[in-house]
Amino acid sequence: RLAPDARLNPHRSVLGTGNYDVNVIMAALHSLDLAAVWWDKRSPLEQLVLSRIHGFIVNVPSNVALGFVTLPVRRKHWIAVRQVGGVYYNLDSKLKAPDCVGGEGELRAFLQGFLSQGPCEVLLVVSRAVEETGAWLNPE
Repeated sequence: RLAPDARLNPHRSVLGTGNYDVNVIMAALHSLDLAAVWWDKRSPLEQLVLSRIHGFIVNVPSNVALGFVTLPVRRKHWIAVRQVGGVYYNLDSKLKAPDCVGGEGELRAFLQGFLSQGPCEVLLVVSRAVEETGAWLNPE
């Protein structure tokens, strides 16, 4: 739907390996009445109101591999993090199974670990109402 007249999808890897761009994520969330909010990496994660955030999408550098051979190339990879029953899980598609992150403190440390490693982006997945009011952020 994002490029209906395009012969090749400009929002996806030419190799067909997924690797969708942020426009696909935004459109998918919008269809579910959700929104993605870019997190300002300069702000402390303690400002997040976790009870108003449905999940996180983290964009991190990732090695490219062909079979067992790792190429000297890095590309961006999307990782989803979601809370289920009070516990946060790393839902990275490169994992064999969801990985338990833990509670709120462990989640903040998990996200900070990515943010401190270099080029990384964090998106907050929130309802459209929360996006409009900015209720995902504790005022200082």
